[in-house]
Amino acid sequence: MNSRIKNLKKETLSDNWAVLSKVTYDYLNNQGIWTKQIRESYDRGDGATILLYDPKRKTVILTSQFRLPTFMNKNESGLMIEAVAGKVDEDSPEGCVIRESEEEVGYKIKSVTKIFEAYMSPGSVTEMIHFFIADYDSSMRVHAGGGLDSEQEDIEVLEVAFEEAMGWIEKGVLKDGKTIMLLQHLKIRELSRPQST
Repeated sequence: MNSRIKNLKKETLSDNWAVLSKVTYDYLNNQGIWTKQIRESYDRGDGATILLYDPKRKTVILTSQFRLPTFMNKNESGLMIEAVAGKVDEDSPEGCVIRESEEEVGYKIKSVTKIFEAYMSPGSVTEMIHFFIADYDSSMRVHAGGGLDSEQEDIEVLEVAFEEAMGWIEKGVLKDGKTIMLLQHLKIRELSRPQST
């Protein structure tokens, strides 16, 4: 336990789709003074995301789907362009992205590379996202994708030139944080590769 935290008390405010808790605790600040703090914490479990990249054709696979929270905050259509992602649940992060790649976009990926993990909104959400990248080609496509009816998913599959997807960031077309991080990682990786002459 952190010695700067004591008297931690948690009260469940909602336990519907995920758990929203009100947390009260005493915190020893940098001036050596104990202060009582009250925060809310949203726990929906950890997630995993993957960017599928065809190194020969220089394309990526992305998704487009309705995201209610963005619709509630100035996204008029509610549609978001994103990399494949899902909740880890009882699966491993690697198993999650392999499963979600097949469910969401119809590609059966054989191997993935983990590149990093990150808290995306540490001020309020407990979720840690595990980030992966994998090569794909047309031979790996086993169906059209679209997500699961049982989860009310309605996903459009997008195959986009990598440089076009990068341009979408500056144009404001692409606003999903995890997808931006994956595309920028891929850009750095591609720039650092030795160029063939």
